[in-house]
Amino acid sequence: MGLGLAAGWPAASMLQAADHGQMGQTFPIIEEDLLATIEARLRTLEASGQIEDLQRRMQQQATMSVRRPKPVAGLSAASERRQWLFDPSIVLEADIRDAENNLIATRGTRVNPLDHVSLGQDLVFIDGTVPAQIDWAVREHSAQTAKIIFVAGSPFDMMKPHQRRFWFDQGGRLTTRFGIRHTPAVVTSAGKALRITEVPLGGKGGAT
Repeated sequence: MGLGLAAGWPAASMLQAADHGQMGQTFPIIEEDLLATIEARLRTLEASGQIEDLQRRMQQQATMSVRRPKPVAGLSAASERRQWLFDPSIVLEADIRDAENNLIATRGTRVNPLDHVSLGQDLVFIDGTVPAQIDWAVREHSAQTAKIIFVAGSPFDMMKPHQRRFWFDQGGRLTTRFGIRHTPAVVTSAGKALRITEVPLGGKGGAT
């Protein structure tokens, strides 16, 4: 048996040492050279002031997006009065439990937030690029009774001249949920529902 193993050994050794050629395309290791190139490029940009300029432009763009958010798409000026009731109820997608794991409400339960909290203030949606809509909203709705929410324009630019705070419907989340298609639109409390009214101003109340 020992002889058999000895006879088989050269064959196994040759098999392991066989040259099978190049199995695929090979590439040199370039990570270090690539990093060095990037670093050199960054140093050049920094020395020329281009990085500082890029940072400044990025900051300006970020500031502008905050000061003047993207307008809510699909809205136009109201041409006729439209009014409806909105049920804010939601259906729970999971059980609700308190801090001690006591069951408060089960999955599938229909919950109306107005059973627990009130709206507090009216919500007034306007196109902030239309002066007539801003003037109407400020004149008809005080800061104590309503929140004025822009769907276009810059709420920040209007705060100082009107001496009150304004909001913005980011991404059109509220107008979409309420089904609002025209401005001005006013959301008020109506018992366990919300009353939504689109108010036509006519004349200069339309879009610019």
